[in-house]
Amino acid sequence: MEFPDLGKHCSEKTCKQLDFLPLKCDACEQDFCKDHFTYAGHKCPFAFKKDVQVPVCPLCNIPIPIKKGAIPDVVVGEHMDRDCTIHPGKKKGKVFTFRCSKEGCRKKEMLQLACVQCHGNFCIQHRHPLDHGCRAESCPASRAGGQATRTSESKPSGALNALSSSWLAQRLRWKVKR
Repeated sequence: MEFPDLGKHCSEKTCKQLDFLPLKCDACEQDFCKDHFTYAGHKCPFAFKKDVQVPVCPLCNIPIPIKKGAIPDVVVGEHMDRDCTIHPGKKKGKVFTFRCSKEGCRKKEMLQLACVQCHGNFCIQHRHPLDHGCRAESCPASRAGGQATRTSESKPSGALNALSSSWLAQRLRWKVKR
């Protein structure tokens, strides 16, 4: 037994296939087969009302409005050139931010190299206290009792000095023999 009312013919002029599960276009409200139900498949004249695509910027993920008839790639490119907040070629911040405190030195470093005695920030060349003319008197900790210990450390006793120099000489001879 046949069912003459079951299914509909495709509305595409070149197809007219009988389809038992037709699909209705939401723009032009006509029935189409599975091959012609897309807007492009049946060249829908009302597709512009429904088929609205909003391109998204690949850098900042912001939707970019386009005017009717404009090419989305061109509009997105213009947005990336003029309005985009994220620029891949632009530096995000300064890398060398720590400037040397030595008078007359204009070098900058990535990392902070602070002097233990005067707490100034210096470049690699001036990081040691002797290199930047450190004034230990400017540091409050060195004034209190640090000078007494420093003087005893700077002048080792004769026996200790002789011991360390003989040890160093033996160490150098051992390295030369190898």
